[in-house]
Amino acid sequence: MRAPALALLAVCAATAASGQATLNGLVIKAVAEVEIRSTQDGRETVKLAPANRVVPGDQVIYTLEIRNTGAAAVHAPTVTHPIPAHMAYVADSATGPGAEMSYSVDGGHTFDRPENLQAVDAEGHLGEAKSQDYTHIRWKLKNTLKSNSVAFARFRAIVK
Repeated sequence: MRAPALALLAVCAATAASGQATLNGLVIKAVAEVEIRSTQDGRETVKLAPANRVVPGDQVIYTLEIRNTGAAAVHAPTVTHPIPAHMAYVADSATGPGAEMSYSVDGGHTFDRPENLQAVDAEGHLGEAKSQDYTHIRWKLKNTLKSNSVAFARFRAIVK
C-alpha cells in the first residue's frame, strides 16, 4: 500500500492546476475559498465563498477533500499539495484531523517539520526557513481511509 501513498505527490501537483486528481481509487479535490464577513443586527457572520478574484494581501483557504472511491481501504495515505507560486503559506494554518504535517522548501523533493527546515535568505545566508519559503505541504493520515469514505485537509495562503 506504500506506493499509492507516495505517488499522490505527482497527483496533487495536478490537483493544484485542475482542482481534482485521481490515483488508485483516491480522488483529491482542492477548493480555494475566501472568507466573507458581514454584520447584521450587531452579529458578525463569516461565510466561505469561491476565491474567483483575489488581490495581493488576500488570504485564501484551500480545502483538500481526500475521497477513497476504491473498493479497498488505503492504510495511512500520504497526500502532498503544492502551495501555488503566487501565494505564501500562512504559518501554522495546515490542519487535518488525524494527520501529521510536514513541509518542503525545495519544490517537494524533501519534507520535514518547520523547525528543521532551512532556506537561503535574500542576502544568500542559510538559516531557518520561514513559512513563506514553503513550496509544498504533506499530510500523512494516521488512520486507514476506508472505501467510500472521505478525509479533509486545509491550509491558508496569502496572495503575494
